[in-house]
Amino acid sequence: MTIKILALSGSSRRGSYNQRVLDVSARGAFEAGADVKTIRLADFKLPLYDADEEAEHGSPDSAQALQKLVAQHDALLIATPEYNGGYTALLKNAIDWISRPCPDGSPGTALFAAKIAALVSASPGQLGGLRSQTGMRTVLEKLGVLVIPGSFALSAAHEAFTENGGMKDANAERLLLAVGERLARAASRLK
Repeated sequence: MTIKILALSGSSRRGSYNQRVLDVSARGAFEAGADVKTIRLADFKLPLYDADEEAEHGSPDSAQALQKLVAQHDALLIATPEYNGGYTALLKNAIDWISRPCPDGSPGTALFAAKIAALVSASPGQLGGLRSQTGMRTVLEKLGVLVIPGSFALSAAHEAFTENGGMKDANAERLLLAVGERLARAASRLK
């Protein structure tokens, strides 16, 4: 049975470094035999989570669409940009909405339980977004997601890509591909 991986980035910027590293890791998962669907969270228009808003109007259609996508996939490949030492509000807000009750009344948190995930990040800084990965790992593990070891954080991301979008450093590319491959193999073993 083919493993289905949902790949998403917490960056709203088109052509972001995090989208680029996500794409490389997703290719690694695909080459390992996984069916990979890549989405941009910015394409899902979500208001900031507000319990009063949810009580009055219910869950937005875009939140329900994200819930459906998470439910349809075995694993998550997440690029988590670092803003001021933490993960992005876009990423956290999406997770908060997904974790809310589904339209059928089932808990949204159950959509995350027993999933497996891998994290990648990129930053112009020296740590490559490592602090955002630490925070995101905490949130995902709280929701019952098994985050595999061996994530990858690309430092000096502003210097890491060629003009045509390829990676300058073959070793960094190999390590990113390996994250996707490890995720596909781990998800396959757990399924």
